[in-house]
Amino acid sequence: MGNVSCYRNFVIGGHSGSGKTSLCERMLSKAGAIPRCGSIEEKNTVSDFSVEEQEKQSSIYSSALNCQWRDHRFFFVDNPGYGEFIGQYIASVRAADAALVVIDAVEGPLFGTARAWKIAKNRGIPRFGVVNRLDRERADFKATLETMRKNHGRNVIIPLVWPVGKEENFTRVVSIFDENLPDDIAEDVAECRSLWMDAIAETDDELMMRYLDGEKLTVEEIKQGLRKSVIAGKTIPVFPVSAVNDVGITELMDAICEFFPTPLEYVALPGGPSSVQNDGDAFGVVFKAINDPFSGQLTFIRTVSGTFKPDSELFNPVTNTKERIGQLLLLNGKNQSVTDSAGPGTIFAVAKLKDSHVGDTLSTSSAIKPLPGIELPNPVMSYAISAVKQGEDEKILAGLAKICECSPTLRLSRDPETHEQLLSGMGDQQLAIAARRLKEQFRVEVAFSTPKTPYRETITAPAEGHYRHKKQTGGAGQFAEVFLKISYRDEGYEFANEVVGGTIPKNFIPAVEKGIAEVMANGPLVGCTVERVRVAVYDGKYHPVDSNEMAFKIAGRMALRDAFSKAKPVLLEPIMKVAIHIPDAYLGDITGDLNHKRGRVVGMAMDEGTQVVMAEVPLAEMRKYATELRSMTQGKGSFDMDFERYEQVPSNVAAAIIAKHQAEVEKDNE
Repeated sequence: MGNVSCYRNFVIGGHSGSGKTSLCERMLSKAGAIPRCGSIEEKNTVSDFSVEEQEKQSSIYSSALNCQWRDHRFFFVDNPGYGEFIGQYIASVRAADAALVVIDAVEGPLFGTARAWKIAKNRGIPRFGVVNRLDRERADFKATLETMRKNHGRNVIIPLVWPVGKEENFTRVVSIFDENLPDDIAEDVAECRSLWMDAIAETDDELMMRYLDGEKLTVEEIKQGLRKSVIAGKTIPVFPVSAVNDVGITELMDAICEFFPTPLEYVALPGGPSSVQNDGDAFGVVFKAINDPFSGQLTFIRTVSGTFKPDSELFNPVTNTKERIGQLLLLNGKNQSVTDSAGPGTIFAVAKLKDSHVGDTLSTSSAIKPLPGIELPNPVMSYAISAVKQGEDEKILAGLAKICECSPTLRLSRDPETHEQLLSGMGDQQLAIAARRLKEQFRVEVAFSTPKTPYRETITAPAEGHYRHKKQTGGAGQFAEVFLKISYRDEGYEFANEVVGGTIPKNFIPAVEKGIAEVMANGPLVGCTVERVRVAVYDGKYHPVDSNEMAFKIAGRMALRDAFSKAKPVLLEPIMKVAIHIPDAYLGDITGDLNHKRGRVVGMAMDEGTQVVMAEVPLAEMRKYATELRSMTQGKGSFDMDFERYEQVPSNVAAAIIAKHQAEVEKDNE
């Protein structure tokens, strides 16, 4: 396919609506990969080819693209900017050597911008900024630049080119190293040039000495120093553009050739190879999968080292399985072409792999160790699912399993406590799209409902319980009597046999424990797991003829219920640790809403220019928070959520939960 040192592999990210897809269209068009630019409004872009994306007029899925520019080959991935689909960007960053983050010149940096910067920074790849839509009314390059510098530092965010003209008069860009400049931008450009020279000099002690002595550096030394600074992550070059009007795009694409890393400069991962080779054993990372209506499932791979060939056998060291691959496909959206090899940096797809998933490593040798998997955020929203039509449960689960395979932040699971089947994701829109795809691709419908909260039950005081089970039905009857005591135990559940004198024969103790275990699994308050309780059976009676295991199981169960009712039982609820990322303007609304949700704000911080509110909130109050936060922040906020601990439910709230549960039980018994 060509000289690998001329390959450029990068990911495109940023906030939703910043013009990422329009930028990709323009680059593909300029490179001759497509005959003309499509537009979001006309629903004919290469990237956003799915029905859902065209209806929403926004990217939902990442899209692999490639083109030839000058004597270089670009492999890049256009990604959705909306928070619910962040898993697509995270996986794409794993397959990239650099990140091109797009910022809207009118709105400026938003949360999606900060998130794109941070994910790329955590991966350790160099970052580049593109300030797009400078042709729009109210577009302001300098204001956007100042906000970026406030977030990252003046000596980090440095334009490589500067815009000439504003809004509809934005017609061209000039290099900050040009000598002949319009007077109105000369001062700004001179400052950028000075910042770049400082950054370049810092890359080499000898250059620093010569620079401080006033010696002029050569053009080649400037280029090498600039590239070294960028690849080391010390500086972030910024490019002003209008993708729609094709202003600044040529300069951007030339800079990609000149300053982006080559695949041979791949940033090593922990446990991965420290160097990349063009030949030798080939291995790569799986970062995406889609269900193609013609080819079946397509698996996308980024070659890390070596060269893959078609019609060969691969080894997956994660699943310890072999895979047979046929054609190697290069993609521009849904358009496919066949290639005869895929060297370092290449993004390609293969069809119908048996057991390889997003995050896995694929190799031509079984000696290759797996690369670290892709770390994805935990879901923040779940629905309990059920079939609309009876008898379709198996079809629904099979279909959703395939859909989840292609959407790495979607999870299908069964809650072991509530026994509900759950579909979990990053928000209601992602889950709704999954339901729609299920209906369209697999011809089955799923119903969503709010999941039950997995409460826990415990006690706050010691108590004793007793139950005498006696049943005579003619012939042999049933008899068992059990005395027990319970107490709170912070370390967890414990059963103790403290019977002395044989009042309960040893062979019946396991039956008593089974009865107690049934109550522990299905508590008296709301039918949830009982925890942090020590149960000690200390006395009882038996009958040599009528006593049996069933009788003692019943007696043990009822004795515990008796004790539990006297032990000041309480309800516990899961408390979640929540980090909410928002612009400053929404801080008051968010903290006020958290108070209404019985939440506690435990800290605040700034992260990549956005406000982060850290709080602890009951899970029951967070079931629809993804939707609520989107409404409160006009889609400019996002949050992460992890389980923290169980905590006692306030008495007034617990009373309502218990009353509702009892009413449902009575209704079921009718």
